[in-house]
Amino acid sequence: MKKLYSVATGVILSASLLLSACGGATEKSSSNEASAGPAKTIKVANYFAENHPQNVALREKFKKIVEEESKGSLKVQIYPNSTLGAEKEFYDGVRNGTIEMGIPGLIMQADIPKMGVPEWPFLFKDYEHVKKVLNGEIGKELTADLEKQHGVKPLAWSANGFRMFSSNKPIKSQDDFDGLRLRMPNIPNYITLGKLLGANVSPLPISEVFTALEQKVVDGQDNPIATLRASGWYEVQSDVLESKHMFSPNIFIINSKFYNSLTKEQQKIIEDASKEYADYEFELMEKSYEDDKKFLEENNVKFNTPSDEFVKEMEKAAEPLYKDIYKENDWAEDLVKRIKDEQ
Repeated sequence: MKKLYSVATGVILSASLLLSACGGATEKSSSNEASAGPAKTIKVANYFAENHPQNVALREKFKKIVEEESKGSLKVQIYPNSTLGAEKEFYDGVRNGTIEMGIPGLIMQADIPKMGVPEWPFLFKDYEHVKKVLNGEIGKELTADLEKQHGVKPLAWSANGFRMFSSNKPIKSQDDFDGLRLRMPNIPNYITLGKLLGANVSPLPISEVFTALEQKVVDGQDNPIATLRASGWYEVQSDVLESKHMFSPNIFIINSKFYNSLTKEQQKIIEDASKEYADYEFELMEKSYEDDKKFLEENNVKFNTPSDEFVKEMEKAAEPLYKDIYKENDWAEDLVKRIKDEQ
C-alpha cells in the first residue's frame, strides 16, 4: 500500500512539474513574441547619399528602434546611394521580395495615377501644407491601391523637399529656360513641365546626373538643394533658382509578403519605427534648408529668388499640364481643390 502511494505521489509531482514548466514556457513565449525564431534581416534600399536626411533618419531612428524593440529578432541593413540599383531596380526588388524595404519616389505613378499627385507643379505652399495633406485622409487615398496593384505596403510619407532648378548659368526669367538642356526624372509630368517651361529635357537616372553635368551633356537639373549638396552636384553647377516648382515626397514601403510573415508585434514595431523615421526626416529636411543654402553659397553657388511675376509666368506655363490631367482623370480637379483647401 505504501509502495502504491509512493508511486502515485511521484506521478502527481512529475505531472505538476511538467505543467509548471509548460506554463512558464507559454508565458515566456508570449512576452517575447518579437524575438521568437531566428533573426530576420531587413534590407532598406534608396538612392540618397549617405549624409542625406533620409539616411540620417534611417540610421538614427528606424534602424535603432527596430533592432532595440525587436530584441534582435529583426536586423536592419541600409543600402544608400543606389547600391542595390537605381530607383526602378530597387523598387522592382521590393515588389518581388528580393529586397524587403525601400524608399522610392513616386515611380509607381505610371500604373497608379493618384500616386503622382503630390508632384504636380505649384500645388503645395510650404512643409506644413504638405504634412497636413500627406499625413491625413488625402494621403491615405493616394496610396489606397498601392498594395493591391504592386504588392508593397505603404508605411509612411517622407520628404525629398521642394524642387528647384540648378544650372551652370543664371535663370532669372522665363526666357532663360529657352533651349536650356535640363535633366529631369523619366516621369511624364516632369518631362511635360520642363518642355512647357521651354527647356530641352533629358530624362536620366539620378546616378548619372553628376557625370552629365560635369561633361556638359546637360546644363541643369531640378532637385531639392539637400540633394544638390549631398550628391556633390554643386561642384559642377553655379546657380540655383528657388522656384519651388514641385514638392517631392518619398514613400517608405515594405514587401507585403515579408510584412505578413512577421509576428503582429514585429509588424507594429516596424510601423511605429517608420512613423518615427518619417517625422524626424521631415524635421531634418525642413531645418536643413538654410544650412544647405549657406554651404552652397560658400561653395560659390549663387541663389536667385524669383519675383512674383516670374512665379506667375511659370504657373501659367504649367496650365496645359493640368488641363491634360483633368481630361484624363475625372477625379483630379476635385482632388486638387481639396489639397489647396488644406493650405
